[in-house]
Amino acid sequence: MDTSMVSAYRALNEAQAAIQRAETLDEALQEGLKVILKNCKAESGAIWYADKNDEDCLHPYFWIGNSDLTSSRHMPGEGAVGRVFQTQQAERYLTFNPANDPVTVEDFGEGTNVTSMICVPFSSANNNLGCVQFINKEGGGSFTDEEADVCEMMAMLAAMALDDNENIQPAWTPGKTIMRVRGITREFTNGGVVTKVLKGVNLDVYEGEFLVLLGESGCGKSTLLNIIGGMDHPTAGSLEIFDEEFSHADQDRLTEYRRDNIGFIFQSYNLMPNLNASQNLELIASLVPNPMSADEALEIVNLSQRKYNYPSQMSGGQQQRVSIARALMKRPRIILADEPTAALDYATSIEVLEVMEKIIAEGTTMIMVTHNEEICRMADRVVRMRNGQTHEVSINRRKAHATDLVW
Repeated sequence: MDTSMVSAYRALNEAQAAIQRAETLDEALQEGLKVILKNCKAESGAIWYADKNDEDCLHPYFWIGNSDLTSSRHMPGEGAVGRVFQTQQAERYLTFNPANDPVTVEDFGEGTNVTSMICVPFSSANNNLGCVQFINKEGGGSFTDEEADVCEMMAMLAAMALDDNENIQPAWTPGKTIMRVRGITREFTNGGVVTKVLKGVNLDVYEGEFLVLLGESGCGKSTLLNIIGGMDHPTAGSLEIFDEEFSHADQDRLTEYRRDNIGFIFQSYNLMPNLNASQNLELIASLVPNPMSADEALEIVNLSQRKYNYPSQMSGGQQQRVSIARALMKRPRIILADEPTAALDYATSIEVLEVMEKIIAEGTTMIMVTHNEEICRMADRVVRMRNGQTHEVSINRRKAHATDLVW
């Protein structure tokens, strides 16, 4: 048996094992795609799912790569994705000229230079569900016929995990785009040594969503959060917020943006120790126009009875809830939370997350950095970062409540 066939069998066995280990349909689809990309050495890939309630319009379900496909759509017959869904015939572009299919290139995401592509139909026993798309061989080479065969067989294995498309929840519909991050980089220089923390991030943020940024330490999560929050400047790239460009904003404009739009919640509570809970909030109220009252903010976080307590008289969870109330004082459009439960025990973390869940339900956009994978179950979208770029994006169609989380 030649080497390519051995590799194909090994890849298929790995894919089947990943699908069998999956506890949910979503996990089966995601793990299947990861195995496909790994074994075929593709840089990017996406699962497109046909929404039966939207004229079979193909929506992105899960994808890997430094593009944000959340708002991308393909109608049947449109581009390679739509054609593959309509004909149920795989298309192999082992080498690819973007001029041959500009719609497909445009819709895969800004910043993606497509040089090779494979599209494979994805069906259950009873329905045509969509397709799997693979973009660009690692290192700039071309996919081989054997790798294309593996892609098709792996997609079939993943499809066997489905009974019918009723198992897939309706597509999440994002709100208005309020932030566009394109090609953002951030470099730091120390003693002549340049460290590249962000290496070309592409991401959209939508009004009213709960977005979680996940990834190992040093991958750039907090740096990205600081740039989004106007506390740091990108080295290069475009940052558009509320339809205004902020990548080169001066300090006065950034201060105004932070004051009027952003609430911050950090791992450390940063409360003034010589002020009680109510006074900590009133300090913020004196700095912003049209603030919420301290009593109203404390009531939202269920701490009205602690308004006269000083930080030293409150538990860690209570102090964190005061810091959430402080963020609410300015009635922010966006709340940025950096590891807000990292210093708390499980029970206290759930109490804090319940407060956040209530705030999000009322329409506030929240972006949270965390290492806790369980919190991702509450999010509308999860963006996993790796090596200074967005690496995986998943849309959560089965959102959990804070009280459902266990760790």
